[in-house]
Amino acid sequence: MNKIKKVGVIGAGTMGAGIAGQVANAGIEVWLLDLPSEGKDVNSLSERGLERLKDPDMPGLMSNDAEQLINLGNTRDHFNELKDCDWIAEAVVERLDIKQALYKKLNESCKDSTIITSNTSTIPISLLTEGMPKSFCERFAITHFFNPVRFMRLLELVRGEQTRQDVMDTLDVFCETMLGKGVVLCSDTPGFLANRVGVFAIQCALHKSFEYNLSPTEADAFFGRPLGLPKTGVFGLYDLIGIDLMADVAKSLKNILPEHDAFHKYAAPIKFVTNMIANGQTGNKNDQGFYKQIGDKKMVIDLSTGNYIDHERLKTPLLEEAEKKGVAAIISNESSHGLFIWDVLSETLSYAASLVPEVTEDLTQIDDAMKLGYNWVKGPFELLDEIGIEYFVDRLKNTAKDVPEFLQNSVKNKFYNVSNSTLSTLTPAGELKPIIRPKGVLRFSEVRQTLAPVNSNESASWFEYEGAAIVEFHSKANALDSQSLDMISDAITASENKDLRGVIVHNDFQHFSCGVSLWSVRNCFEKNDFDGLDSFLAYFQNTMLKMRDSKLPVIAAPVGMSIGGGFEVVLHADHVVSHSNSVMGLVESFVGVVPAGGGCKEMLYRWTEKLGNTQNGAWKSFMNIGLGRKSNSPQEANTLSMRRSGDEFQMNRDRILNVALSSLDETKKVGQRKPLALSGAEHFQEMLEWLEVNHKKGMLTPHDVTVGTEIGRIMSGGECPAGTVFSEQEILDAERSSFIRLAKTQETQARIVSMLDNGITLRN
Repeated sequence: MNKIKKVGVIGAGTMGAGIAGQVANAGIEVWLLDLPSEGKDVNSLSERGLERLKDPDMPGLMSNDAEQLINLGNTRDHFNELKDCDWIAEAVVERLDIKQALYKKLNESCKDSTIITSNTSTIPISLLTEGMPKSFCERFAITHFFNPVRFMRLLELVRGEQTRQDVMDTLDVFCETMLGKGVVLCSDTPGFLANRVGVFAIQCALHKSFEYNLSPTEADAFFGRPLGLPKTGVFGLYDLIGIDLMADVAKSLKNILPEHDAFHKYAAPIKFVTNMIANGQTGNKNDQGFYKQIGDKKMVIDLSTGNYIDHERLKTPLLEEAEKKGVAAIISNESSHGLFIWDVLSETLSYAASLVPEVTEDLTQIDDAMKLGYNWVKGPFELLDEIGIEYFVDRLKNTAKDVPEFLQNSVKNKFYNVSNSTLSTLTPAGELKPIIRPKGVLRFSEVRQTLAPVNSNESASWFEYEGAAIVEFHSKANALDSQSLDMISDAITASENKDLRGVIVHNDFQHFSCGVSLWSVRNCFEKNDFDGLDSFLAYFQNTMLKMRDSKLPVIAAPVGMSIGGGFEVVLHADHVVSHSNSVMGLVESFVGVVPAGGGCKEMLYRWTEKLGNTQNGAWKSFMNIGLGRKSNSPQEANTLSMRRSGDEFQMNRDRILNVALSSLDETKKVGQRKPLALSGAEHFQEMLEWLEVNHKKGMLTPHDVTVGTEIGRIMSGGECPAGTVFSEQEILDAERSSFIRLAKTQETQARIVSMLDNGITLRN
């Protein structure tokens, strides 16, 4: 198996630049080439690709060091730089003649061992390599990345008839370990797996929405989180991808799929959507699509008139029931919403099942493709197990729908089975095949199916595995409440009594935790129960201290977002093993409160340690928490004092649990914090003056000033004399006091209600 030490990427568009960026994130030198431009700036296309990677809203680069590894050039002046590359990824326009001409040139100039791949998803390898010598075909494959490359986990790896096994192995290992991808091996069939099923689902949901006369708000509310799909639903996803681009993708699949394929039922364009494209209403990139943001107000298009109207989150008893009982609650409902979801699911899941065994004999490849490429919580076959295969097949028959052979043959089984602590899947032959992942890959979503929780409630559970306690949050958005804290506390106590190796806080969902449950806070202020709110905050703080002060090591292994209260859990762990794309930060100021689970306290200590004195530490903490700054990479977290020097990260999120387990025996306890001499009243006054100046500049709203005042009070000690010593507990008490003061204000309550009811950050 060859080592990849230098990479070339040809084509600096969205995908090519993304691939180059992720290679650089892995610490590998890469050349990014595109066509030469006229004039002085001959490399303008590749330079534009690099600028795209620096988009602050979707940063493709993890650090400045990564940027330094990207060399920019053009295919006229710098083609010779590719001659010693170990891998060259082609991401040029989807035209066969252009690709083939490029391959001939690469074959003539590159070393014989260079692996060459295409990012295409529409042209089969047999056509791409037509007329090329065998030696070229043997080192050629398709590496189909998903956009944005840094953040989307899926890589579809496709081999040709002549591709050597060592080439496939090299790409598989490099992309999985270095680029952090979940590699799904695909046959060279139209659309491969993810787009074939994913675009079918989106197109089906779009057509059915119009058929059932549902608004985008209704369709997205049901074809989203209740099914374990991203909250964008169908219309929101169209806006995110680009309505015009989605139309092109559907057209492309229509052209390459066989005539008998069920996709053709939903491939035809919808006149309303076609008119939107003509009007420039193409989604987020043009700031208007099915949804439109005007200041703090979110608008949605009225499909009957084409006008934009106010958007409000849909609230129905069925949605509430679905949150508790899952998919079955929706599809058994006879309302238009229930029938809509049944129609979409029955078509989509049947379509996925029809691909076995013709396209793949391994159903986990389809499930992985949808989970890694489309962010589904469960793949099609996992959803079928949840619904019940027999119920699903019987209902298909009762509604005169075709039943795929694989489904019909599996009626008396489950697609995923556990026996002898091993998770297996059903094969087309009706046999059970153990799921085997690459060495070092460990998904807790699979592990926990072989375990029974030691203790569990609605918000969290904990399991014993390999001599450790693993705590998993599983509330909505993994928001923390008293029950979440109960499981952390119980896992620590029980682990100490059992003398386990330690505790790991981890889950395999999209996000680690999006903070303390705002519903719990809202419930308290609507009942005027501020004593109850203060008691919860005290419990939160004490649980964080219990984590830190336990005799056992506690490791946090966050993925996705760990923000607000979720990040306070991370801050109090003895060691952190995070994913490279983990987003961390204390963002409470946006909803009008302050971190009160020890977050203010911990950041004050960390900045003070980094800068050498409490005044500088207080100012940095005041600024970062007040502005709600987040880190988008481990390197950025380092600059914000969010990580300790010994904390680790992994490019592949499927590897962090295994690393966390391996780290338990070497992890040392952090220890208690010593008292701090705070900067006092004069420094507090400087903070207040800064707030007032920036309020007058229009940078801060009136309530931002109120919130900032409380943050400054905590960090400086408020009106106390400079040098006044505060114990750790006194700083925690100050956090709680400030939180309660803010929670009593109408402005904070309005921010929380706006976030919960409309998903909008209110600027008041």
